[in-house]
Amino acid sequence: MANSRRVSRVSSLIKREVSQMLLFDIKDDRVGAGMVSVTDVNLSGDLQHATIFVSIYGTEEAKLETMQGLKSSEGYVRKELAQRIRLRRAPEVTFSEDHGIERGNKMLNLLNRIRETTPPDDESYNAEDQ
Repeated sequence: MANSRRVSRVSSLIKREVSQMLLFDIKDDRVGAGMVSVTDVNLSGDLQHATIFVSIYGTEEAKLETMQGLKSSEGYVRKELAQRIRLRRAPEVTFSEDHGIERGNKMLNLLNRIRETTPPDDESYNAEDQ
């Protein structure tokens, strides 16, 4: 089992390489349907399984189409990682959609709506004082 520093280094390397593949190498038209970015890579301690979290910007149809394209390119990504990264065995790759950015935007919108609808408690409160 690899130490945590090595797992962290290899996962960041996988993140960088997969981002490059998304930009230049993956030719599937479905992947280009939505704007895709790699947000995180969760790598197992034995470096055998990598879950790649992606954030997809676009309509629901584009997100589904992009995820289908990414799922079909998992074998290609694994093969490319084996060539680009010097590991004893290339990790099994799975793509998963990351909804964290969407949830963060939703929470910010809710907080902004609450701020707009509730009056300040103190009369001397001034928004410019922040």
